[in-house]
Amino acid sequence: MDLRDLRYFETIAELQHIGRAAQRLHRTQPALTSCVRRLEEACGAPLFEKSGRGIRLTPAGVVLQKWAQRMRFDVEDAKREIGDIGRGLSGHVRVGVVPTAAQFLLPAVTRQLLAEAPAVTLKTVVALVDALKPQLKAGEIDLMVATETPAEAGFVSRPLAEDNIVVAASADHPVFKAPVTMADLSAYQWVLQPPGAPTRDWLDSAFDRARLPRPVVQVESTMLFMLPPLIAETGLLSFVSRHHVGEGTPLREVVLKETTMRRRLSVTYRADSYLLPAAQRLIELFAGVQDGQADAKGRARRTASASQPHARKKAAAP
Repeated sequence: MDLRDLRYFETIAELQHIGRAAQRLHRTQPALTSCVRRLEEACGAPLFEKSGRGIRLTPAGVVLQKWAQRMRFDVEDAKREIGDIGRGLSGHVRVGVVPTAAQFLLPAVTRQLLAEAPAVTLKTVVALVDALKPQLKAGEIDLMVATETPAEAGFVSRPLAEDNIVVAASADHPVFKAPVTMADLSAYQWVLQPPGAPTRDWLDSAFDRARLPRPVVQVESTMLFMLPPLIAETGLLSFVSRHHVGEGTPLREVVLKETTMRRRLSVTYRADSYLLPAAQRLIELFAGVQDGQADAKGRARRTASASQPHARKKAAAP
């Protein structure tokens, strides 16, 4: 089998249409039809069948698609590994990262990596895990720093640290004038992501479990980066990473066990892929920065918790 035929086959299988594949690949339709015929002769089975105005893979085509992708990964990895011999920490690393990690971890990690390896280049893709996972599967990124997902064959995940999601408000919000319960939160307006976002669904479920009305959303935003400034400027409550609150920020956590979503960040990569030495070092740096920030956040929370009883007694005094 010709590697070029296999690459063309992958595109045809993705688009399920010879004409659209020809446009993307800048090849003629007869050339791609000949490519499919050569592969079918080599496999001894049809690879596509008609489906409406397009085509779809046959069972044999599905199997070939899996092996074609694996062969492409192997060829690309071989080229990268051979090219890296003797070059040390260099090359091009493609990393997908969720917004929280992009904002709080990526800058420090990038600074450390470039200090050690100024020849390295990085491509970063910031998105939620649902968008990053397909890119990792397709080989479009080398590794993914995201919220932990169930174990999946063909992938290796290394846990980093917890990233707790908490209810937050501006530091001078009236919610902090007295001890608060979960039921008290229903008296305030919120800024949240739309339904379907994992954190929004978890929060709604928490109120359902407590048999309380769900948060009343006054502002809805699909952009996670928008939530902290909106909280600070509007006086609304929200549900954000604990990284956004505390010392040095205008925000404060509404401390409630029932509304604390515990999730773990992890770094994930394909089990059979070759990782550049620079990518391996990047993984180590992510783990190191996470550990350091977790320690700092823990100290800050302990300090804040120690001061809360005094503040509450003062607020309750006549």
